[in-house]
Parts: sequence; structure tokens; C-alpha cells
Amino acid sequence: MKVNLKGKTRKELEKLKVDIDKQLAKLAEDEKKVALAAAEKAAKAHGFSLKELSGVKPGRKAAAPKKQDGRSKVAPKYRNPDNASETWTGRGRKPKWVEAYMANGGELDNILI
Repeated sequence: MKVNLKGKTRKELEKLKVDIDKQLAKLAEDEKKVALAAAEKAAKAHGFSLKELSGVKPGRKAAAPKKQDGRSKVAPKYRNPDNASETWTGRGRKPKWVEAYMANGGELDNILI
């Protein structure tokens, strides 16, 4: 279906755009409902509930996603030679164990992971 947009004013076109966006959002919601119903039906056919398959324990709500501050997680770059559970990415302030290691004559290159 082709719509003739020539001759329409800016105001008419903007109204049309708003109407289209509203309709697209409504269709997306309707499609989500259909998809959810299909997923529930498929889970039930295999003897499960959708909550069981999604990892949500019965009687509990799904955990809200953690908010992220925009920084990416960085792998540790250095490891404490005296305590392997202590690591440092090389970003930010040096941990006390790094400062102590360097104060005793150690070099960062020696504790690279």
C-alpha cells in the first residue's frame, strides 16, 4: 500500500509519524503476548512452567537486572604472589599489597598474570 505524502504539511506528516509510532508500539506488545503464550505452551508440553525454565524459583520474582555504570569489566592483570586470591586490574589506585610489594623492591612486571 502506497501513501501519497506529497502535498502534506509538516504538521500533517508529524501527526502521521506519531500515529505510526503508536501503532508500531501496540503491534510489538501484541506480538510479545503471542510469543509469551507460545513459549508457555511449549514449556507446558514438556512438563515445565516457563518460570522453571527461565531459572526463576517458584514463589520468587525474577531478579531485576543490575544497573551498570557504563564501565566494562576488566580482567585482572596482576596477582599478589603471597595471596593468589588478591588481584588488580592495573586501573585506579594501587592496592596496599601492590604498594608493599613495590616498596620491598618488587617490580610490576614480576607479578603480571
